[in-house]
Amino acid sequence: MKNITTVIYMVRHGESPKEGNERTRGLTEIGKLDAYRITESLKGEEIEVFVSSPYKRAVETIRDLAEHVGKKVIEMEDLRERVFVSGEKRISDEELIPLLEKSFADPSFALTRAESNAACQNRAIAVLKDILSIHKGKKIAIATHGAIMTLMMGYYDSRYDLGFLLHITKPDIYKMEFNGHELLSIKKVWQKIKPINHY
Repeated sequence: MKNITTVIYMVRHGESPKEGNERTRGLTEIGKLDAYRITESLKGEEIEVFVSSPYKRAVETIRDLAEHVGKKVIEMEDLRERVFVSGEKRISDEELIPLLEKSFADPSFALTRAESNAACQNRAIAVLKDILSIHKGKKIAIATHGAIMTLMMGYYDSRYDLGFLLHITKPDIYKMEFNGHELLSIKKVWQKIKPINHY
């Protein structure tokens, strides 16, 4: 029986403002420029399905790419970023790093009325498995966030851990190939473009 390969492009969102609501923060001007570069980078990949976290910065990162091929972005609530603290205010980087360290050491750790790595991974993997079943054999772009992307990838390969999370860029793209629900490979496909110096 011939293997049918399904391809997932994990697209971490571009740069967004450091202040504001988790759900409604969009992209900065740099983030918007990188979203354009993502479109240019992936528009020849023949992606057929576009799925996103419902958070504005994620949707905006792949919206132009989807529109380029005449598709709409499907927003899925369970692809939202891990809920680090109660409410929807952004947590500062100074608060986030020690929280991440505790969370990756103990996947069940969570602050009050927030979410653990284990809980976030469980909801995200359930969605990813549905996507792999429903869109078998297709190429799919998933607009996502750093922590939940790491947890999804780490479910299949333990090398994708806290160290990986702390070194990925905004945006970033990883190509995952599956045979059914079995991971075949993961490859980084995004190269951050350095600004051109004009003398």
